[in-house]
Amino acid sequence: MTGRQKKILSIFIKVAIVIFAFWFIYHKLVANKNLHDFSTLITGIPQVEIITVIGIVVLLMFVNWFLEAGKWKYLMSHIEPISFYRAIESVFCGLTLAIFTPNRLGEYGGRVFFLSPRRRIVGIVAMSVGSIGQLVLTNVFGAIAACFFLYRFVPIDRVVFIALVFFAIIFCLFFLVFYFNIRWLNGILLSFQFTRKYKKFYSILARYRKRELFKVITYCFARYLIFSSQYFILFVWLVPGLHYADIVMMICLLFLVQSALPSLDLFDVGIRSVTAVELFKHVTDQHVAVIACTASIWLINIIIPAILGTYFVFKLNFFGSLKSN
Repeated sequence: MTGRQKKILSIFIKVAIVIFAFWFIYHKLVANKNLHDFSTLITGIPQVEIITVIGIVVLLMFVNWFLEAGKWKYLMSHIEPISFYRAIESVFCGLTLAIFTPNRLGEYGGRVFFLSPRRRIVGIVAMSVGSIGQLVLTNVFGAIAACFFLYRFVPIDRVVFIALVFFAIIFCLFFLVFYFNIRWLNGILLSFQFTRKYKKFYSILARYRKRELFKVITYCFARYLIFSSQYFILFVWLVPGLHYADIVMMICLLFLVQSALPSLDLFDVGIRSVTAVELFKHVTDQHVAVIACTASIWLINIIIPAILGTYFVFKLNFFGSLKSN
């Protein structure tokens, strides 16, 4: 394939991605009754208050994804150093591709196509380290919240409850020990003959030391606090009478359940809403408000960044011989 043909194909793919993304987003937004419920809920609230609260939540969205860009930049320091702005471009581009790919797989492609071809597979492995760090925190805080939930809302034998708490502690320790010794995964993969030939791709796992992994999980923790705060702010604002501790517990459980369910970002709002209602029904009967809060977070954290990311799609570099625009 000639350089001109590659360039034409590259432009065609980028335009197709953008059109496809906007088509998906448009149809999902038009059909989303939950967002209409949100607009109905805030009717009668002073406009200044609405702008202030929504503005804070949107600002936190940018902080969240800028932290992710900082984490991505740090993870890439071992592989192919990139600027912070380049990291932002790749993160937002990945969010665009993630909305119509199962379990956010497109997010990997959106990022690694900003790297040189020979670094892309290694980049996927590096990104996985960051994703594992985020998953560790989701599971640890979710397991702790699950123990409190069982204690408060589920009639259960004391001995069984103690056994479940013990299991939760082992569960948390497993994830923490595994994460801070992720180089073990490199050794495990090397022990199999059929994976040994790909060691040049995953050997990067052995380079991450505990100090570096601690810094990565610090980024993950900051992100966890940010998007937890977004939910917390909206629930306190729109669902009256909830205790702060109950909101925090349910948010941690919500994240845990969401992480365990296969999903498509664009249709994930339905899964999030159903999960949120099932959890929050133990502390409130304001189901419409719960769904509306969840839908608005989906719009702010997923849809808006995906729309912004369409600009960066045109900077993707599918072929190593071509310079990105």
